Amino acid sequence: MQVAEFIIVIVVIVISVVLHELSHGVVAYFLGDRTAKEAGRLSLNPLKHIDPFMSILVPVLLYAMNAPIFGGAKPVPINTRNLKGREWGMALVAVAGPLTNFLLALIFFLIGHFTGMIYGLDLTGFFFQQMVLSNLGFMIFNLIPIPPLDGSRILYAISPDVVRGFLLQLETYGVFIVYALILVFGSAFSNLMAGGVNGILDFFYWVVGVHVV
Repeated sequence: MQVAEFIIVIVVIVISVVLHELSHGVVAYFLGDRTAKEAGRLSLNPLKHIDPFMSILVPVLLYAMNAPIFGGAKPVPINTRNLKGREWGMALVAVAGPLTNFLLALIFFLIGHFTGMIYGLDLTGFFFQQMVLSNLGFMIFNLIPIPPLDGSRILYAISPDVVRGFLLQLETYGVFIVYALILVFGSAFSNLMAGGVNGILDFFYWVVGVHVV
């Protein structure tokens, strides 16, 4: 990996995870919970959000292996008792992160497509490509319904009590299950991620009227 490309990958990852986590805190704040604000997490300071393993090491290694980039950051502290709508409020907080990544991917795709910059072979083109691919990877990964990922919060809101109880039991061990998916089933997991990313890319191209064979 060239030094310039490495720097761009790091910059893209930082932008993606910081805005992802910040969106969680902002939505929680507007729904009545000040926990993230009081913890200093309503900040664009990367040091407030980055987890060395999930935010940097995993995404960089995945890029080096030419696999879809995904990862996460330190979860924003949320007190569901303060949220309007309780579990539904938590679902809105949870969906804010992946939605932010989706919008970042779409915006940079549209700008890159209509300016032609995303198709360039220079570092500008590389930046646009990584902003799209990385954000789609972060979005899909975080929608996996395993605690503490965002998908589990959304699933909790729409599930019957028996499923909610199961998710609560997983809360303690969920992070280890996520690590196992990455470390033990890395190849198969990456293939599934790649399928999801490519499917959304096809949708983006359909939006701009480009037929992808």
